[in-house]
Amino acid sequence: MRAIVDSRGLALPGRLKVSSIALQAGQLTCLIGPNGSGKTSLLHALAGIGNPLGEVRIDGIDPKVLAPKQRMRLLSYLPASREIRWPLTARDLVALGCVGSEDKARIPRLLDELDLASFAGRRIDQMSTGERSRVLIARALVSSPTLLLLDEPAANLDPLWQLRLMDHLQRLARDQGKALLVAVHDLELARHHADRLIIMEGGAIAADGNPAELLAGPDILRVFGIERREDRWIPVA
Repeated sequence: MRAIVDSRGLALPGRLKVSSIALQAGQLTCLIGPNGSGKTSLLHALAGIGNPLGEVRIDGIDPKVLAPKQRMRLLSYLPASREIRWPLTARDLVALGCVGSEDKARIPRLLDELDLASFAGRRIDQMSTGERSRVLIARALVSSPTLLLLDEPAANLDPLWQLRLMDHLQRLARDQGKALLVAVHDLELARHHADRLIIMEGGAIAADGNPAELLAGPDILRVFGIERREDRWIPVA
């Protein structure tokens, strides 16, 4: 499997120190960890946010040397915040993620896939949080980047859309050869959709490997203080 992303020595002062991480083409990697463990910091560092130290190469290219539109072809970042108050329509907000005409032609299909077509002309500041989340996800996907960095994309979505979204992201990775790094809190979403699981703790990678094995192993108990018994997660004193 080809490595799309290769990074070394990533650090954000006081928040993150990761010696190296590689992300593979065709693979959906889920990122889990307690609050404050460094998930968002790792996504920021890979996206070049906050002046991180270290090196990041996407298809062998340093994204920091590229113009903004060229960088949008390489990577797209979805932040955890959904607080958008711009008086733009859903369609116009998605179009902000476009680089060229082929991206604009992709907008109707994305709106349809994310069940947004019926209110594409509605203003974003008049939508529910869940609807706004799907619009922002469409904006992140519209440029068809090589690397997708998504911070809690399933947050604020109802159970049906959590599953539909993760299915969609899984297909993007496998059918189009994208590399996806997705921060989630729901361990069951990670169990059923991730090809690879990374557990963060204290700003570093505590474990990295097969989702089923890691979720059944000792790292979950050590990091989260929970374990799975009889098909449910329970706290362990």
